Amino acid sequence: MVGAWFFSIIAFFVFSLPDHPDALVPEAFGRLPLEWPFVAILMLMTSGCLRRYLIVFSSFLVFLVLFLKLADIGVQAAFQRPFNPYLDVTMLANGWNLISNAIGTLSALVALIGGVVLILLTVAIFLTSLRQMAEARGGVRQLLLGLFAGLIAVGGSLMLIDKAKVDLQTPTYLAGRLSLVARSIEDMRGFEKQLQASHGPKDGKGLFNVVKGKDVILVFVESYGRSAVEDPRYSDVILPRLVSIQRQIEASGLHAASGWLASPTVGGLSWLAHGTLLSGLWVDSQARYDRLMISDQPSLNRLFSQAGWHTVAVMPAITMAWPEAGHFGYDQVLAASDLGYRGEPFNWVTMPDQYTLSAFDRLVVRPAHGRAEKVMAEIALISSHAPWTPVPRLVDWNDIGDGSNFNIQARSGASPSVVWANPERVRAQYTQTIDYSLETLGSFMERQGKSALYVILGDHQPASIITGPGASRSVPVHIVTDDSELLTRFLDRGFTAGMIPTNTTQQWPMSELRKILIDTLSH
Repeated sequence: MVGAWFFSIIAFFVFSLPDHPDALVPEAFGRLPLEWPFVAILMLMTSGCLRRYLIVFSSFLVFLVLFLKLADIGVQAAFQRPFNPYLDVTMLANGWNLISNAIGTLSALVALIGGVVLILLTVAIFLTSLRQMAEARGGVRQLLLGLFAGLIAVGGSLMLIDKAKVDLQTPTYLAGRLSLVARSIEDMRGFEKQLQASHGPKDGKGLFNVVKGKDVILVFVESYGRSAVEDPRYSDVILPRLVSIQRQIEASGLHAASGWLASPTVGGLSWLAHGTLLSGLWVDSQARYDRLMISDQPSLNRLFSQAGWHTVAVMPAITMAWPEAGHFGYDQVLAASDLGYRGEPFNWVTMPDQYTLSAFDRLVVRPAHGRAEKVMAEIALISSHAPWTPVPRLVDWNDIGDGSNFNIQARSGASPSVVWANPERVRAQYTQTIDYSLETLGSFMERQGKSALYVILGDHQPASIITGPGASRSVPVHIVTDDSELLTRFLDRGFTAGMIPTNTTQQWPMSELRKILIDTLSH
């Protein structure tokens, strides 16, 4: 009977476990999963080799369902979508980097080992208890058969009265996962066809005449999503900041227009957003991104380079080899080690945004202007990346130096494990880092003055711990320029004047922005 108890507890838990973090409530376990008594009846009514095969198969089934549901919970929490075995296996290393930097390497390692051991231990106990139950003899065997047959009978009756209390979800759940994999394979075939078709100009010569003589600066702000602008938990801070930036830039002769973009990702995987905008193709998975990297689809950067701009990538988050840079065709790449930062990191964040922009001006803008060249830059600002601690502060631009005077800030604030123990604190610090990034951008544009076009956008919405369930995937985009005629072109396309897009402002897929920029800046 002991084996039957352990089997029942594990089977009930695994087959009842929800596959979404928002569904992890006590009520989720207030139903009868019919897989539990069905497996028991099969074990008790078979013998010999067939029973041994069924025990192994049932144990594998429990392992598979438990693994998939736990993976679903994790991926839903981070990226607001189910786990896709076909697409997500290649992202395990990225997931490890994100978690280890959010809660610390040691904590992440303990959590990983603990999770693996827990799953394997659960399956081992299930297999042992199932074998013990199947070997029951005499009256115990008859009693178990009667109990589990009774559960099936009761379950069948309840299904006629209230289907919410009884279900047989596993076949549908696994079939859905197979269907998801099949759709992903078919999606990749469709993406292959898109790459073979013509998507915009293949050469940059003759393009971008409208902004000849101007720097074009494309800035991705990490985790700057629509929720930061519209969610009352954050808008009380962010909206005044956008108003303040608008006043700053207008005093410098600059004006802004804003819109919304639908990002291909949420909660992370920023490179998918970069690839989408620069290619003009919808790159919403690692598989699509990897395929794009070996295609001949010219990036927006490459088109600007061919049109005569000095193109540069400023990527403070890149700390290892970056072979993808070859596809994008930059004339110059400044990864973390190339930016000359001698200060301490802000946990995962290698350097504060203010240093990144200062280094960009020192290492790229001034030398290029000295050569009578104009710059087209793609810059990633990462101070608003999780774990959102410590929060940087703006300093005098003349005091930045090699970044070592940011060390006091880098050592301040609570550790990620302390911050992430309180969801409200996580949200508060997210708000502060977004506010810092925007404040830094406003100060930088004011300092740089005219003769530049800025395209500022979020890469994606943050994770659901910030946005809550069901949030959109929209991010703001801001166009800033001193050319009123150029700004009018964007307004005519559906942008809203100023730094604050409204709920009636037009939204485009992020992949459309490439065409909008090419058309608006070329004719």
